[in-house]
Amino acid sequence: MRRTEMLQGIRQMKFEEVYERSRGRRLSQFEAASVLGVWERTFRRWRDRF
Repeated sequence: MRRTEMLQGIRQMKFEEVYERSRGRRLSQFEAASVLGVWERTFRRWRDRF
């Protein structure tokens, strides 16, 4: 497995964890984006894509 594939998998797992917390209303979209280190708009795009 290449390093980039491994990092993408880790990013996806982290996103899924944060997304579930956001869906459960334990995190706002702004807080979820901050945890992931991205802008709120980027988080919304990712949420809509996945």
